Amino acid sequence: MAAAVLGRDPDPPRLTADDGVLLDAISGVILDVSPHLIIVETDDGDEERLVIAPWATAWRGGTATPADLPVGSRVIIRALRSGKVVDRIWADITRMTGIIRSVSGRTDLAVELDCGPHRGVRSIVIPYRSSGRVRVRYPKLEPGYLFDAIGVIRDDVPLAQVPATSQPAYRAGAVPPPPAAYGGVQSKISGTAVWSDFTDRGAAYAMLERSDSGCEDAGVSCAGLPYLALGSMLYVRNVCAGRATALPVVACGCMAGRFCDRCVECGTSPRGRIVELSATSYVELGGDLTKGCFNARVGLT
Repeated sequence: MAAAVLGRDPDPPRLTADDGVLLDAISGVILDVSPHLIIVETDDGDEERLVIAPWATAWRGGTATPADLPVGSRVIIRALRSGKVVDRIWADITRMTGIIRSVSGRTDLAVELDCGPHRGVRSIVIPYRSSGRVRVRYPKLEPGYLFDAIGVIRDDVPLAQVPATSQPAYRAGAVPPPPAAYGGVQSKISGTAVWSDFTDRGAAYAMLERSDSGCEDAGVSCAGLPYLALGSMLYVRNVCAGRATALPVVACGCMAGRFCDRCVECGTSPRGRIVELSATSYVELGGDLTKGCFNARVGLT
């Protein structure tokens, strides 16, 4: 129905040879690990045995050796050769994105974040050893300002390790208006793609109808995006890695829409987060979870 009203092709965008192939991403919990082999129970309950490549690296709050990762850690693995050879592991990684509600403490800082109506309130800790690095990018740790960091979960406590972006200068309720250039005819829009902890394979998108998404905070973005509905198919291309896929819109990206920032991982993207991906979808498109973003082009036809 949306395709008929908006004059769009109802079929998902067809990828070409120029779009590159997707990488394999596996998410689960470590059952056993050695210098050459890792056994993971996936989110679907299956057991996967993967060979660890000699060049493979891991991250768990910092660079680690894959064999040193503890059993029971939740991991996201980038795998090669039909998903059987480990290239990169992120262990117990999490992303903390939201509006600051309160900050307390003098050494380790306890921060309460409003992560939006779908993700609720989240309590995180900025350890003293990471606070200097975080404060360089987030000088205003005050209620009402946006916060976005990447870290690890230890004993069920999210610990911020590195800032995911620079702090926007405005308060969360003062997002700059989108440019007036959008006329509803562009087939592709460029901007920033980020990732989040949500587990459904797909994308969160800011410009959803509030009645359709059940999100009162939807419809805010400085990127000039058109409105879409849940279930719409997005063509998402990682401009840096040359990989692309079609993903369904599965959630409201109301928090991502409040960030009017740029990604500088490969060139400089236009302002605005145009799509927020699940961690596995992000990795499949060639993204590095510790970097937090890539320059993206989204197809709306």
